[in-house]
Amino acid sequence: MAMHGHFYWNELNTRDPKKAMAFYGQCMDWTFEKMDMESGGKYYICKNGDAMVGGIFTMPSPDFEGIPEHWFSYIAVDDIDKRIETALAAGGALVREPFEIQGTGRIAIVQDSNGANLGWMTPAAD
Repeated sequence: MAMHGHFYWNELNTRDPKKAMAFYGQCMDWTFEKMDMESGGKYYICKNGDAMVGGIFTMPSPDFEGIPEHWFSYIAVDDIDKRIETALAAGGALVREPFEIQGTGRIAIVQDSNGANLGWMTPAAD
């Protein structure tokens, strides 16, 4: 079970997943499993042996126009709605409303009081 307040998932946002997989496969000995996304895109699970260590997300244009490729982290939270209220009261902002990914959990993109963006998620029950 995911622990509240712990980093839970890391995701590479890239325009060239094949190039990224070649790099991380060579440097980290990772393997990759392709998954179909509900939006029609592809998502790649990064694995170290049998362990899932992250994901690779292809940034579709024009939604990500001007945003550089980057690693994006998610923190597990016990109750996404309650924690968003707390973040807003503490001077943060909501960048993307909560959304559900079946079998994964409920996710929101939050901006902290200094302007840093981060994913928060209440993971689906195992």
